Amino acid sequence: MDPEEFEVRYREQVREILNRLQSAMAVSSQLEHTIADIGDAIQSLSREVEQFLVEQRSDSGGGSLP
Repeated sequence: MDPEEFEVRYREQVREILNRLQSAMAVSSQLEHTIADIGDAIQSLSREVEQFLVEQRSDSGGGSLP
């Protein structure tokens, strides 16, 4: 392999590696956003369940007295 062929091969491989890295970064960003959305959904659901339980307890008179 002569130096010119080596340089062409090197540049092609670097370009391919950088493209793969860019794709991985985009996927990572999407994954981070999805994880944050899931966390928000869990927090919202937890608040709704807590509110429901509070309402159920107050509707039943507390449930501690017979």
